Amino acid sequence: MSQPRRYLTLAYPATAELEVKRSRFVCDVAPAGSEEAARAFVEQVRSGSRDARHHCTAFVLGPDGATQRSNDDGEPSGTAGAPMLDVLRGHGLSDVVAVVTRWFGGTLLGTGGLIRAYGDAVTAAVESAQLVTMELRESLVVEVDHAAGPRLEHALRALPSADVVDVDYLARHMRLHVAAAPEAVDDVVHTVASLTSGAGRISSGEPSWVEAT
Repeated sequence: MSQPRRYLTLAYPATAELEVKRSRFVCDVAPAGSEEAARAFVEQVRSGSRDARHHCTAFVLGPDGATQRSNDDGEPSGTAGAPMLDVLRGHGLSDVVAVVTRWFGGTLLGTGGLIRAYGDAVTAAVESAQLVTMELRESLVVEVDHAAGPRLEHALRALPSADVVDVDYLARHMRLHVAAAPEAVDDVVHTVASLTSGAGRISSGEPSWVEAT
């Protein structure tokens, strides 16, 4: 299976709260680029609310969402982490972690009530969050002399679906690091050739994920 070229994630952390039969559910969601980052966020939330009875978690990682984890943290099996994970997957999100902190209100909610409450808490947090699309870009390294460099940089920045992400000013030349969507690679090559009379050198780097604009 080929790697996806786009996926949806969160721009920033978000929080939502709901109350069900006096039990308080607070959901914190955040972007997370690795399992270590996801677990660090879980611990951050947990350390700020140690008086709560449960800190149930779910996260989805990777452009293809291949890494998925959930934890009921003492709630009946399948009533917390699984519905939380279902919400994240249902919204098509990846590189995202959710933590629902519950303060028990004294009334048992039952299996169905817990599933609804945990799912609703994550839904509310996701719907309050700003979502962004990440896009896989080809990495191109362009080397050009100082005379043509500034004009070429300006022209490359004007191309749609291509971004100059970094510039190195070296002793004898400039090195432009360009992230380009696959359909924009030919435009980059043509622009470099035209503005440097064929003298600009292009090599390929490692593909990278960037926020689509």
